[in-house]
Amino acid sequence: MKIAVLGTGLIGSTIAKDLASEPSFEVTAVDLHPEGLARLEAEANLRTHQADLQVPEELHEAVASSDLVACAVPGFMGFEVLKGVIEAGKDVVDISFFPEDAFALDELARARGVTAVVDCGLAPGLCNVLAGHVAGRLDRVDSYACYVGGLPKVRLWPYEYRVVFSAVDVIEEYTRPARLVEYGREVVRPALSEVESLDFPGLGTLEAFNTDGLRSLLRTLNAPFMKEKTLRYPGHAELMRVFRESGFFGEEPVDIEGRSVRPLDVTSKLLFDRWRLPEGEEDLTVMRVVMEGSKDGTATRHTFELLDRFDPATQTTSMARTTGYTCAIVVRQLAGKMFTQKGICPPEFVGGDPACFGHLLAELERRGVQLTEAVSEIGDS
Repeated sequence: MKIAVLGTGLIGSTIAKDLASEPSFEVTAVDLHPEGLARLEAEANLRTHQADLQVPEELHEAVASSDLVACAVPGFMGFEVLKGVIEAGKDVVDISFFPEDAFALDELARARGVTAVVDCGLAPGLCNVLAGHVAGRLDRVDSYACYVGGLPKVRLWPYEYRVVFSAVDVIEEYTRPARLVEYGREVVRPALSEVESLDFPGLGTLEAFNTDGLRSLLRTLNAPFMKEKTLRYPGHAELMRVFRESGFFGEEPVDIEGRSVRPLDVTSKLLFDRWRLPEGEEDLTVMRVVMEGSKDGTATRHTFELLDRFDPATQTTSMARTTGYTCAIVVRQLAGKMFTQKGICPPEFVGGDPACFGHLLAELERRGVQLTEAVSEIGDS
């Protein structure tokens, strides 16, 4: 089976290497930048193809001979790339964090007979899988909350943060208004708002703040209370609010000595140089998903915990492991006809299938990514 992996950044390269380890797969990594392709070609048994995926003709050429596609491009180009892959009639698993509504492509995907699993990373992604799994076990879902973040193992002033995926997408999290559900109605809060402190075993206290991570769950999960919050070391949210409110994340050009410059472009360049995770420096990923509901008249709370760390043996970041492996495993599920639903399919659809859910967790555990689940009664419903 021929599989094209679009994008060879921190996450895309992990997806490509994981899939290339499967003897029955012929993997081609596609990217604009030759240096990333050359590195991958030296590290894994795969082919490479240089292409500008924002050019429709080059995108179609890149996926023309593939049976399956994994898409790991930055969010700003994700929607159009996904649309192009679907137009080409290719089944696809996508992790691009684009702002557009993926369901706008549902009719096209169905018309082309395409299975398109979108938002299939960590969050959105694995957390959605858990939501779909629990929702399928309950008669009624009362609440859903996800707390998730990628962090450096070592805290260094002033940011106490390292970028473990696209820096542009990180800033997007800090500027895009967050959609939540309260009392059954969708509400909008500013990103970085409603900071709360949470304790995590082995890490201590982290801060959680609103980000726009519910995405497809706003449409697919019928719960009166839902929220997603990003986790960082304490103090990071306030610093990012200062940047945002001072205009450093602005997209409107400003004039500087006769030159038109977007503040976001300058800020991204400066922050990425400071945020970049140096080779060999360790990161970690933490996630807590809490769902409450009832089954047969008994109210229960389901709490999932994940704490994953950098793998020194393979020099793979934790964020690449938790995001990339989730995507690669679902690619395998499509390849093996385990998941066959057509159209736009968010990860909660995968989680709603018991066989897919069990396979995903077993394969993550085989790669050293472990989730724990605690179920407790919370009184009469």
